[in-house]
Amino acid sequence: MNSHRPIHSVAAAASAALVLTLISCGRVEPGAKPAGFTVALLTPGPISDAGWNAGAYEGLKAIEQELGASVSHVQVKAPSEFEEQFRAYAAKGTNLVFGHGFEFQDAAERVAKEYPKTVFVTTSGSKTAPNLAPIVFELEQAAYLCGLVSGRMTKTGKAGMLGGVELPSIKSTFLAYEGGFLAGHPGGAARRVFTGSFEDVAGAKAAALALADQGCDFLFQNADAAALGVFKGAEERAIWTFGTNKDQNALSPAVLASAVIDMPRAFVETARRARAGTFDGRPLRYGLTSGVISFVWNPAAKAGVPSGIVEEVKATEEKIKAGTLVVPRGNF
Repeated sequence: MNSHRPIHSVAAAASAALVLTLISCGRVEPGAKPAGFTVALLTPGPISDAGWNAGAYEGLKAIEQELGASVSHVQVKAPSEFEEQFRAYAAKGTNLVFGHGFEFQDAAERVAKEYPKTVFVTTSGSKTAPNLAPIVFELEQAAYLCGLVSGRMTKTGKAGMLGGVELPSIKSTFLAYEGGFLAGHPGGAARRVFTGSFEDVAGAKAAALALADQGCDFLFQNADAAALGVFKGAEERAIWTFGTNKDQNALSPAVLASAVIDMPRAFVETARRARAGTFDGRPLRYGLTSGVISFVWNPAAKAGVPSGIVEEVKATEEKIKAGTLVVPRGNF
């Protein structure tokens, strides 16, 4: 795993004067205002996590490649750093800044008031302003399908849900997973555990093993880099788990399917609006109907799933898309 030192990426530009200048500890230096369309990304964890943060970085690179933007990335930890980095990028005249997660919205709201010419986007949340809006990834819809599969296939009637930091957006995916699980196995029980860290792989593995030892034969995780620990625990106990945020099916033979977000597509669409001046501060919502959210079977595992369950998942997905089945989600 990566160390906790922030990671940066600065795209090559037409001349050195156009490049955003970063110092080694991940802070933006004062300097000349960059030219052209400029985009920055703040992530709460390493972009090597093969999940939530990796997907955001892929989105940033897609903006660079498809829109010719100059891009920059920094990993931040504490809320004080969120605001500091938002303000530093805005002061340099950066056109668009993404704060990757629910936890960034308060800092973004404060800084957005001071820098009306910079567009701020958080990937979750509810805070809005003329130059601030969240991208709402309705991952709950795919999480519900994971729960339905678990409910139909469980032998114990028990499932576990394992998260890192206890955020409303993560609890919302658990609410949806539990709803799907109980739809597939009425009278079952789904247990929640938060380790308090998105990067503690060992802690996540220990929590996964504990849930398995309590009888949970399916585990749903939303734990970023710590998901690798959940996968290892599931492998050791020979139970099923799920990928989240990216297609993580290849990361472990214990992954039955993944609830996937196509972040590059959503990031590029958002950046196009910002560049064109059509960004209006309204939440940008993406569910199964958009194609940004999807439920993806692990090809290596799907063959062992009864055909009736596969067909039920497909039919349920169509109901969600049509609006005849409303998936439970948190109020945030």
